[in-house]
Formats: sequence, C-alpha cells, structure tokens
Amino acid sequence: MPYFTDLASQYIDGEWRQGSGSWDIIDFNPYNGDKLCSITVATVEEIDEAYRAAERRQAVWAETSPYTRRLVFERALRVIEDREQEIADAIVAELGGTRLKADFELQLAKEFLRQAVHLALSPEGRIMPSPVDGKENRVYREPVGVIGVISPFNFPFLLSLKTVAPALALGNAVVLKPHQNTPICGGTLVARVLEEAGLPGGLLNVIVTDIAEVGDAFIAHPVPKVISFTGSDRVGRHVATVAASHFKQTVLELGGNSALVVLDDADVDYAVDAAVFSRYVHQGQVCMAANRIVVDRSLAEEFTEKFVAKVRGLKVGDPGDPDTLIGPLINSGQAERVAAAVQQGVDEGATALLRGESDGNLVWPSVLTDIPEDSALRREEIFGPVALIIAVDGEEDALRVTNDTPYGLGGAVHTASVERGVAFARRVRSGMMHVNDSTVADEPIVPFGGEKHSGLGRLNGDQFVEAFTTTKWIAIQHGRSGFPF
Repeated sequence: MPYFTDLASQYIDGEWRQGSGSWDIIDFNPYNGDKLCSITVATVEEIDEAYRAAERRQAVWAETSPYTRRLVFERALRVIEDREQEIADAIVAELGGTRLKADFELQLAKEFLRQAVHLALSPEGRIMPSPVDGKENRVYREPVGVIGVISPFNFPFLLSLKTVAPALALGNAVVLKPHQNTPICGGTLVARVLEEAGLPGGLLNVIVTDIAEVGDAFIAHPVPKVISFTGSDRVGRHVATVAASHFKQTVLELGGNSALVVLDDADVDYAVDAAVFSRYVHQGQVCMAANRIVVDRSLAEEFTEKFVAKVRGLKVGDPGDPDTLIGPLINSGQAERVAAAVQQGVDEGATALLRGESDGNLVWPSVLTDIPEDSALRREEIFGPVALIIAVDGEEDALRVTNDTPYGLGGAVHTASVERGVAFARRVRSGMMHVNDSTVADEPIVPFGGEKHSGLGRLNGDQFVEAFTTTKWIAIQHGRSGFPF
C-alpha cells in the first residue's frame, strides 16, 4: 500500500525525514503478520525541534484570520472524500479494523472536520463592567499556543484528527505522537491530509517514537501548554503527574467499564442488538464498550439465550472481508491479556456460556455469567471481545452494580419509559449515558468525557474552546485613576 511506504517517516517543520534514533518501530498487519513498514524512531532532540518549529509557526497562525484558517479544514474534508477507499484500506491493514469499523471511523472523522470549520469562528471576547469609574474590562479568548497530542491505537485516524483539527482551527500549533502500533493512520496520514489541504508547514508535527527512547520528554518539554492524551488510566495517571509538575493543563480521555442496563420493562430483542454491538464492535477495543451487561433477573434468561445466540453467529476472521464482524486484536500481548481475563473469570467461579478460542491475534467472543461479586473483572476494563452478563434484582440493584467501578465514562439503559431511563441515567456516576441505545457513540458538538478514573476534562463542541484556548483580561482606564500614595 502506498501510504505505508510513502509515510514511514517523521514530519517536522513541514519536512518528511527519517528519525535519528538507533532502532526502528516495525508496523505489522495484526491479522496476517505482514510487515507494513518500519520507521526509525525520533529522539529527544527531534522532539525539541518539533516543538520549537510549532512555537515559531504558531504566532503567525494565531494572527491569521479565522476565515482563512477554516479553509484548510474545508479542503481536508475533500481530501478525505477523494481518498476514502485508500484510507479505509489503511485502517483495515494497520489496526485490523473491519470494513464496517473503517467506514464508521471515516464518517465520524469527516463530521469532526466539518465541526472544525465552525470552531475557527467560535471564540468570543467579552466586555465586562468595572466598579472603577472610567475603566473598561475586556476579556479576550486566545489560543493556548502549542498542544502536545498523544493518540491511541483503536480509532487512530479519528481520535488524532478530532483533537488536532480543532486545536489548529482555534489558532494553535500541534505536535502529535501516535501510538507505536498505528504510526501511519494515527500520525503521518493525518499530517499528509492536512498538508494536502494547505496547512502551512510546522503547524502540525508528527513524532513517531517510544518512551524507551524519549522517556517523558514529549510531556515535560517547556513549549506545550496543554497535553491531550487518550489511552489507559494507568498511563494517563503518569501523564497527568508529569504535566502537573511542569504546570501544564491536561485533557485526559481514559478507559471505561461501561454498563448496558436492561430494566424490567425493556424491549429484549432490541436490547440484545444494542448490547452485542456495544460489546463487540472493533473486537471490544473501544473505551465506551459495554464491558458489563446488567439485566433485570425477570428478563435474564430470555435475554441471555438470545444474546448468546446472536454472538455465536458473529463472523470472526479477515477484516478485509466485508462480512467479517470481529477481526484481530491489535497485538499478541492484547490477545494474551484477554485470554487471561477469561481464565481468571472461570477460575473465580464464573460460567462460560461461550469461551472463544484464539488463533494468533484473532480471539473469538466469550460470554461469562455468574461472575462473583468480589471478582476484579466486574470493576476493570476488558479491552477485547468478552461480555459479562450480570443479573440484578430491580432498578436499585442495577444502579448499585453499574456504579460499582472506579471508571465513569459512559453507559446505556434500556426501558419502555424514556423518563425512567433519564432518571436512572442521571444517577449513574459517569460523563455520558444513552437511553435505549448503544454505549458506543460520539458526536461533534456534545461534551465527551468521563468521571472518576475515566479522565479529566471534556472534548467536542464548545469544550474544545475551553480546552484549547485561554482567557486574558485587559483593563483600560479611559479617565484617570486616583492612587492612595
């Protein structure tokens, strides 16, 4: 594929160049193990070059009319539309996304680009009164400057672009570090799209490297004022600690342990469809995925029977096959962790209604029930195709189980009464809840983010303005102030 040969490099100050590290990151196809490309890692010195270039270019970009800035994102949208099939092929090859998943990712990426066009015109200043005669208070909203973005492997093109484009639209510059498993879709492909769209060089820099090479240099560098990180809560905790020690703001989109709750008056067939999608989309490698299916005991037998039957019919295999619904996990380590989680559940006394076998990075779906109350599996994120079905006794018990986790990203509740669902959703300690729908959803203008260990801050819509701009008070004395000495 041309993307994997043409884009296997660093992108610094508008130039495509090789890293100067002493080793290479090898990019593999997780389904068949084919080598897609190799990229020599960037060093601490190249991180410095990238941030310094971003700092130089940002001052001019911030003074550029937002009407001019937004043209870049209008053109970027057309670039993606013209290259849509090639980009979808790259998503399938690099991260094992199915065709369905690749289409889903691209549709959302285009929606976020459309929103970036509008964001360029969003920041507004204010004139505020003063108790001092003759004084005028102006509050300006300005770009923060340079933003460091660390993106994940599961939706790399979308999750890089949805952060990078708004940050740029608001007048900032960005240095992007994609995940090592998806350096093209999450990094250099994003740079190529924006380069072709006319983004001036140096405003977006892409650094492909590893913590083994650069340590905390990407986070601790003095130039970036905000670090935006999407990934696990374990790594997010470290990012937050380092950033705080250098007086940087963070936006952290971390893990989840979402519950899809089926109350006693729910439409069982519809809830089954929503639950299967919510758990197994992209092999369960989604922060919003429904780890736990919490079902009222009066419906549990019917629901479980239909759920298992539907899951049993999901086609596992080549993600390039349009009929495949479950492709490979991103790497062998992830496959091993999922298998270990299933074994842990069985060892603790859970019943495996389905126990999926493994073949390389392909892991067939598992469904566990009768999971003990004290099992860690009920409170942790399983980033793979494993569903936990938990029967509960009524709505209050469902709420207790739903909230019994250190995470608080999202979830869903199914009921015949919309207002009952809303009342339940408001009592769940999470940043997002969906009534009679999937747990997996993202939209450009609604606030996206979690509570508890699921992160800090919000993205999307006006939340981008809050995250990527800062306020500045300028006071003007039109008359003369009196001073006591």
